[in-house]
Amino acid sequence: MAAAAAAALGAEEPELCLELLPTDPLLLIFSFLDYQDLVSCSCVSRRLNQLSNHDPLWRRHCKKYWLLSEAEKTQKNKSWKTLFKDTYIDLGRYIQHYATLKKAWDDLERYLGQRCPRMIGSLKDSVEECELDAVEAQIGCKLPNDYRCSFRIHNGQKLVVPGLMGSMALSNHYRSEDLLDIDTAAGGFQQRQGLKQCLPLTFCIHTGLSQYMALESVEGRNKYEIFYQCPDQMARNPSAIDMFITGWRGNLRAKAVLSTVPDTHSASYSEWFTSYVHNVVTGGYPIIRDQIFRYVHDKGCVATTGDITVSVSTSFLPELSSVHPPHYFFTYRIRIEMSKDALPEKTCQLDSRYWRITNAKGEIEEVQGPGVVGEFPILSPGRVYEYTSCTTFSTTSGYMEGHYTFHLLYYKDRIFNVAIPRFHMVCPTFKVSTTPRETSHDDCSVIEEDEEEDSTDSDDYEGPRLVNYSPAPSHCPRHT
Repeated sequence: MAAAAAAALGAEEPELCLELLPTDPLLLIFSFLDYQDLVSCSCVSRRLNQLSNHDPLWRRHCKKYWLLSEAEKTQKNKSWKTLFKDTYIDLGRYIQHYATLKKAWDDLERYLGQRCPRMIGSLKDSVEECELDAVEAQIGCKLPNDYRCSFRIHNGQKLVVPGLMGSMALSNHYRSEDLLDIDTAAGGFQQRQGLKQCLPLTFCIHTGLSQYMALESVEGRNKYEIFYQCPDQMARNPSAIDMFITGWRGNLRAKAVLSTVPDTHSASYSEWFTSYVHNVVTGGYPIIRDQIFRYVHDKGCVATTGDITVSVSTSFLPELSSVHPPHYFFTYRIRIEMSKDALPEKTCQLDSRYWRITNAKGEIEEVQGPGVVGEFPILSPGRVYEYTSCTTFSTTSGYMEGHYTFHLLYYKDRIFNVAIPRFHMVCPTFKVSTTPRETSHDDCSVIEEDEEEDSTDSDDYEGPRLVNYSPAPSHCPRHT
């Protein structure tokens, strides 16, 4: 009896093996595996191969990576496993990017289809792998996978107005950016000093403005960084080009930094594009006259006085700004609305405006004048009045606040002020050119002189300014 017990204790227990589990628990375990692990399991044994080919397991992966629907499966009359395999053969190199970009494109098409159907008509069909490979051979640089992936969904858009990547309008200035197709982008690939190995992503046919993507880490740029070019106005060397950064992973709206500060962020086309789409489809960027306007609205930037509410949205205009000399151009859109529940006798007319403008140095300027943009709007219950104006700063940031003065139409001697909420304007991150500026002593004195320029706000128009071609004036156009 004792010997039998000792023998039983000394006997080895059978090794636990995955294959020994019943089918249902195994399928449950497999349902948590990624597609790569399922493929690996299929190579272990005949039983695991059969279980890993269980078609419902591949349904999740088809939806996760390729956004395939039940309707598409029915239409193609294929199993989920076959659908996944066929799509992987075509788009496998983009498996980490495809779902994110496809969802962004689908969301954008659905949203614009309801609000700007004309813009949807300008989109081009996708391109094939061989066309992207040919472009890489043409420019002599590799394209990032997320950028290539976007073209496998849509090949940008035609050069039309309005552009898909947003518009901006002032009295004598208009910008509308198209998202370039791959051939047009390749034709604009830069090899010249200052923009070496940079590929244009967007283009405005009115201003010539483009957003570029750096395909290599040269001239102080990080690989795949996205930026607006900004020629150094004070340099004798035309290759001295500063940059307003618009795209890198993790921080798209940082404060301005110098190029001497190391940038540890990894640039990402997909984040640049999906962030823009998110702002559009969530209503962050308003659609005005069938165009996307890139105004940013801070939800806290709202003030209500009695029955009147004032809210403000702002935007930075890189094409009218410069780092050297420091001249940062902002436009703001103001919405003034009277509550629909207000009494008719509350109908009033705007008489004047008062602004208190503060730059990053704490310097304050006060501006007041009649009306707004040459008008004296009347507000009645439920009515909305909107207008656009602009201001400039010699510092990278600043803020404005103030009030409007109204009088009641029925009691003209009754005058009251309506608060304008404080709204901040901050220039995007910028980098200064690493190209030698070859600046003379005379140029340096001009820089000191321009740095005295302060923020201004006036409805007096003094002409448009393109920083690519002319020195910065001390004021800006004031009405739209």
